[in-house]
Amino acid sequence: MWDKLALILLVIGGLNWGLVGIFGFDLVAWLFGGTGAILSRTVYILVAISAVWCISLLFRDQRNTAIAMSD
Repeated sequence: MWDKLALILLVIGGLNWGLVGIFGFDLVAWLFGGTGAILSRTVYILVAISAVWCISLLFRDQRNTAIAMSD
């Protein structure tokens, strides 16, 4: 469950960065009242925590992950 939530947040962050890079438009800031707004900062922090969490995906034993996900 945590892995999927982290991946969803990373997709949101990645899409937002894509919008910033291509169009110069920060969707999170636009939705939540600017880059300094507490809700925007919360989303940015959650995306960062998700990125740190997903680093662990690189080092997990794939056989144990597949078994755990099938249960």
